[in-house]
Amino acid sequence: MAADKTAKWEQQIQRNPHPDFKKVEASRPPFDSSKTFNYTQTPDPNWTFGSGANSLSSSSETQPGTKDQENEKSHRAIDPYAPGRPAGLNYKLLISAIVPRPIAFLSTRSADGQTTNLAPFSYFQVIGHDPPLFTVGFASALTDSARGTKDSLRNLHERGECVINIVSESFVEAANSTSVNAPYGVSEWDVSGLTPVYDCQTVPGIARVKEAVFAIEGKLESLREFESRVEKGKVTATLAIIEGTRFWAREDAVNEEGSIIDPKVLRPISRLGGITYGRVTEGFELPRPDFEKDLGGMEGASKLKSKHPAN
Repeated sequence: MAADKTAKWEQQIQRNPHPDFKKVEASRPPFDSSKTFNYTQTPDPNWTFGSGANSLSSSSETQPGTKDQENEKSHRAIDPYAPGRPAGLNYKLLISAIVPRPIAFLSTRSADGQTTNLAPFSYFQVIGHDPPLFTVGFASALTDSARGTKDSLRNLHERGECVINIVSESFVEAANSTSVNAPYGVSEWDVSGLTPVYDCQTVPGIARVKEAVFAIEGKLESLREFESRVEKGKVTATLAIIEGTRFWAREDAVNEEGSIIDPKVLRPISRLGGITYGRVTEGFELPRPDFEKDLGGMEGASKLKSKHPAN
């Protein structure tokens, strides 16, 4: 039943814009596996304090505009609770705007140990390092009669343990396959063909994904449900806070002191809007400025012309 309800939800929000995805995909250039992570300069290496936004334009792919042109473009307010606006529109808007989002490839197991589950979640983030804390958001209640409780959420609630695996290019199709609307009890490990490894030290019985370059053993710290602002009394979201208790890093990806993961090896995949995923193929380094050394302290700050006086 939960699988049928998930399928109806997917049909309702129309996440996939293509009537024939394989036909559209065939018209695109092939995946370039030779691309790897490299560093570039920042968008404006000559930027100075007080200069504001650089001149890159977000409105045109071919003709970057000026800052003045950008400032002339208007915005419109969108009320998430406007009469007649379905929550699905907020979902589609937010997942296309809050990007890129990391993916928590969550491995869980039922309390009785009989059922395992593997599923991707892009409402995911690290929120602290001492202790290591992570959030995973579920668009459902602990008991969801309308859409069915997420299997991962059920297992996490009942057992209080999981492994968070980070998705890489090398197994993104397999990871995506686990989002299939299979009924409870069907093994996503079999669906994906990925390899479970049962060597976790603090969450015994929970498997990590062998193919994952980086993984985190986690214990549930807390769960909190949130009610809909439109349908009063209906729980529509659940927040899980998870404490990381062990890290697993592939030897060729981590430095000797265990403090840095090489993006060239990790090759992480992120979620964008709709059914779009993103690669990480380049970056730039931008040191955090020092108030005294770089800005010149209070004397330097006093020389900056205020462009936005208080009302």
